[in-house]
Amino acid sequence: MFQKVLIANRSEIAVRVIQACRELGIKTVAIFSEPDRESKHVKMADETWQLNGQPARVYLDGAQIIEIAKRAGADAIHPGYGFLSENAEFAKLCGEAGIKFIGPKPEVIHKMGSKIESRRVMEQAGVPVVPGTTDPVSTASEVLALGEKYGYPIAIKASAGGGGRGLRVVRKAEDVEQALAGAQREGASYFGSGEVYVEKYLDHPRHIEVQILADESGKVLHLYERDCSSQRRHQKLLEETPAPHLSQDLRRRLTEAAVKGATALGYTSAGTVECMVSGEDFYFLEVNTRIQVEHPITEAITGIDIVKEQIKLAAGAPLSFSQDEVRQHGHAIECRINAEDPARNFMPCPGTLTRFELPHHPWVRVDTACYQGYQILPFYDSLLAKLVVWGRTRAEAIERTLCALKHFKIEGVATTIPFHMAILQDQGFIEGKVYTTYVEQDFMKHSFKAAAPANTETTTPAPVSENKTPVRGEARNFEVDVNQKVFKVQVTELLEEKTASKVTNKPAKKSEQIHSHETGKIEATMHGLVKQIEVETGSRVKKGQRLAIFEAMKMESDIVADIDGAVQEIKVKAGQTVDNGTLLFVLAK
Repeated sequence: MFQKVLIANRSEIAVRVIQACRELGIKTVAIFSEPDRESKHVKMADETWQLNGQPARVYLDGAQIIEIAKRAGADAIHPGYGFLSENAEFAKLCGEAGIKFIGPKPEVIHKMGSKIESRRVMEQAGVPVVPGTTDPVSTASEVLALGEKYGYPIAIKASAGGGGRGLRVVRKAEDVEQALAGAQREGASYFGSGEVYVEKYLDHPRHIEVQILADESGKVLHLYERDCSSQRRHQKLLEETPAPHLSQDLRRRLTEAAVKGATALGYTSAGTVECMVSGEDFYFLEVNTRIQVEHPITEAITGIDIVKEQIKLAAGAPLSFSQDEVRQHGHAIECRINAEDPARNFMPCPGTLTRFELPHHPWVRVDTACYQGYQILPFYDSLLAKLVVWGRTRAEAIERTLCALKHFKIEGVATTIPFHMAILQDQGFIEGKVYTTYVEQDFMKHSFKAAAPANTETTTPAPVSENKTPVRGEARNFEVDVNQKVFKVQVTELLEEKTASKVTNKPAKKSEQIHSHETGKIEATMHGLVKQIEVETGSRVKKGQRLAIFEAMKMESDIVADIDGAVQEIKVKAGQTVDNGTLLFVLAK
């Protein structure tokens, strides 16, 4: 077994890996960006090392992370999900440095990192794939020809993409050029490759995935399926297992295909085979060569700790159970509690948590790195917590999840809790009729009514000492960096009685934000990145026309004109990072 594992990640998944390592008696090393200094994973780990560089990029700095792992004496690296978790080059560099990468082999990650190559592999293994190209496309004319061949709608996908990134759905020929450019741009931005391919887009499919585990002897097992159809912008919001209304025959064919495909790959470690289901047919979508965000619901119904198994498999241990021993018990639901405002098209909402109280029930699990006073940073994704609820039946799991959501108290930022409360009471969801675009096309337009967020601030006085003798002052914590390694020191000052006065803890003053309400002045509504400017000074624009593409908390959105007029001034450049309230454009009628 490993002696020391470095977690090449942050937030709740880093906390989850540390918890698994503790159970296995493995020491842990946390890495952190400067803004993450007070994060929970940093406080929990046995050792902490600061990353040097820009906060938004340092968790992608594979060379620096491997160097820290060597200096810390770590014999393995767990990448979590996101960041470097599906980076074949990073996995290769770990091996060359004599450090075990807790995940599949680099060549497997490379194959599955390319949607084109993964389609070829699965076709050869006999796994059904959606009709589409196995070769990349680069011009609008190629896409138009494929649109004629397959019929619209079609999907243009970044070959190296995943999680909805680099994906554009095209429903008519005149939208091809813009969609192709968008998919190529996003693929290059997120994954370092602008290569894209085209496939037939299935309307109203379900997103069903199969959890797999495989050891280094070639044994592959499945832990059944999860339904991840509740999505917005192709990003999952709620998952459940078992998938509702899935026939036993379809479940069998899905799980058998997942095992067959993983075996053909020579897969090792934990992974997920994702499929699109339409009626009684299913089609391969992609393989996620890492731990999934939604792995806890599978743990809840099978009793198998997937992260611990993943670590043990990386250490060379065989699978400790057979396929016949894997049983589904009850039903589990996961709600991704994000710092997003569902009433404003799920707009990201960075800020400080002024209240963070978890629900406490015997059938509830909450995976989180948050706490009261924690600052939600604009550099990373918006996930605050994963609420996982188990019930004997699906109906009981739904009721228990509603109960847990009522007792989950978060203030200071907008969250998706109102959305989850509403979707769990939606008739379409209750009947198990959710498909991948249901939330955006049906539910949000016709059923969702957001609850007003609570905003309360309290002032709590600190306790006052009545002693007339010298008293201890407030303990002060210091962190001393020695060649990037962080040592924690606590100092408590002895105070004379006369200086030990009453102190009131007042909430921090909110940053003043300047928002012009003058028509034609377009401002940023949050901290983020101006990815692309679509107009020039002097251009005539219509109200609602896109002026720029903006990215915040890993989500892309449009900056649009609020009047008909001319672009008088462009105050920013592509690639520029801006703060909330920054003036971007000035339009004149």
